[in-house]
Amino acid sequence: MNSIECRICETPISAFISFGKMPIANGFLLPEHYQNEYFFELSTAFCPNCGMVQIIDQPTPEMMFHEDYAFFSGTSRYMSMHFERFAKSVMQNRLRDKDDPFVVELGSNDGIMLQHFKEAGIRHLGIEPSLNVADAARAKGINTVSEFFNADLAQKIVEEHGCADVVLAANVMCHIPTLPDIAKGMSTLLGPNGLLIFEDPYLGDVIEKTSYDQIYDEHVFVFAAGSVNEAFSRHGFELVHVEPQTTHGGSMRYTLAKKGVMKPSAETLALFKREEQLGLQNPTTFETFRENCERSRDELMALLNDLRAQGKTVAGYGATSKSTTVINYCGITPEHIRYISDTTPTKQNKFTPGVHIPVEPYETFTNNYPDYALLFAWNHKDEIMAKESAFTKSGGKWITYIPKVEIFE
Repeated sequence: MNSIECRICETPISAFISFGKMPIANGFLLPEHYQNEYFFELSTAFCPNCGMVQIIDQPTPEMMFHEDYAFFSGTSRYMSMHFERFAKSVMQNRLRDKDDPFVVELGSNDGIMLQHFKEAGIRHLGIEPSLNVADAARAKGINTVSEFFNADLAQKIVEEHGCADVVLAANVMCHIPTLPDIAKGMSTLLGPNGLLIFEDPYLGDVIEKTSYDQIYDEHVFVFAAGSVNEAFSRHGFELVHVEPQTTHGGSMRYTLAKKGVMKPSAETLALFKREEQLGLQNPTTFETFRENCERSRDELMALLNDLRAQGKTVAGYGATSKSTTVINYCGITPEHIRYISDTTPTKQNKFTPGVHIPVEPYETFTNNYPDYALLFAWNHKDEIMAKESAFTKSGGKWITYIPKVEIFE
């Protein structure tokens, strides 16, 4: 496998697993685009120096985030509620004593979180490079710029609006390969007492659940508290608080301040110790993870091949970015699952990246239930189970692969 330098500390690193040839995770497409479809090798490495887990090769940002970006945060009721709680927590705990506070969000998508600051009359700015979702935010009156964040943009924002009191990011920071440049930009954008608060899928959960589908082109990093602290401490920040989140199958919210401004919380120190116990700084942990990924792949394909031999109908549920890793790594084809049901209009009547399984409107699923539904959107399991009781009552069964391959009703 390829060897390359760590994106954080430039230490030589090499892959501990390759998921093989992989397309753009959110690159749902039409048949006329098959011949020009882009592929790259999705391989993942662990840096023995700073502890950062990262993919080795990543498509350019413009290939992943553009005017046809297929993910709108607001389509999930659960995520809408989550971001409302996130925003209110920041207002209550971090902005309450501020005079005319200013909040910036990186990767603000369709404004699902910033809308709460707007409604509270708080100065805000969203930074969202994907034009179609940025336009959706602007249509709601949310101040948004369609650019990729860097030090130059940080300086422009400060000149126009002043320093930010809080910079937020949700499921975004792990997308950015130039994390040191982001940290430099934060030094400019944040005031002396400003805070950077972001949340992303958590490495500890990925390891414990074998949730390898958290690894795809957009997720260039899989963070842990230790690696976050290492990455940002090089640029004058320190991790001062952590809050576990249930979103995306297990995430962590990190709060960073400029060094010396705040003492790290007891929760932060406890998580550092727990990560030592989990072996998140130990290369052998990732060898075991690779073996668990291979076992999960083999068990899922054995199950799907058995159901196919029995003549059972199987449909996918949720055409997610994560499903692209699973489908292509495992070798799932339209012969294994006939289609994937999804409620996102921009994905419907297209085909999945790489393997080209049809993506059908949700009504296709409800109008003629399959025998089995393969739950790609497993991180929304509770929400989906409440919604789909009729499928289960009709005799339909679910297949999941996180944390293990199993059938349930």
